[in-house]
Amino acid sequence: MPYFPAFLNLHAKQILIIGGGVVAHNKLVQLLGFTENIHIIAQEFCDDMFKVMEQKTLLYQQRAYRVGDIKEYDIVIIAIDDLTLAKEIYEESKEYKCLCNSVDNLENCDFTFASYIKQGDLTLAISTNGASPAFTKQLKIYLESVIPKDVGEFLKEMKEFRATLPKGNERMKMLKDKAKNYIKSWRIK
Repeated sequence: MPYFPAFLNLHAKQILIIGGGVVAHNKLVQLLGFTENIHIIAQEFCDDMFKVMEQKTLLYQQRAYRVGDIKEYDIVIIAIDDLTLAKEIYEESKEYKCLCNSVDNLENCDFTFASYIKQGDLTLAISTNGASPAFTKQLKIYLESVIPKDVGEFLKEMKEFRATLPKGNERMKMLKDKAKNYIKSWRIK
């Protein structure tokens, strides 16, 4: 089933990660690019996970998951090896109407994590709906080589320029031309 691409504002959302291993760490690092409203529950934490939690002063509990732990959260990430427990947590998430992602377990997911590129205000998301994470990774590497490192500065200039122009067709044409010329200046490899 295809997933609808959406960009969520995570500013006021409460996120819970269940798990403390390498996979949970990867999801945590992805989320930290957009919010720090993240809590973690795990029986054990890998060293990298623990370092990030301490550095960002995130709330965490070192213990087993308990029924009801997810009820106050908007988004739940399940990054554990116990597939039976992961399924139980996913089913519980329906009761509380929170969005749930069970890593590498598509049948127990409301959403997936796209591979993404973030440079300033530019965020590109890439997904194959789980068909080929290897392709997604290679496409991300390619796109990163094409997009100039100054794209964040360009978007900042565009935002400021846009604010100085009155709305209307002339404004739209000027902004379109400026963006078109910027992209034409890229050297596709």
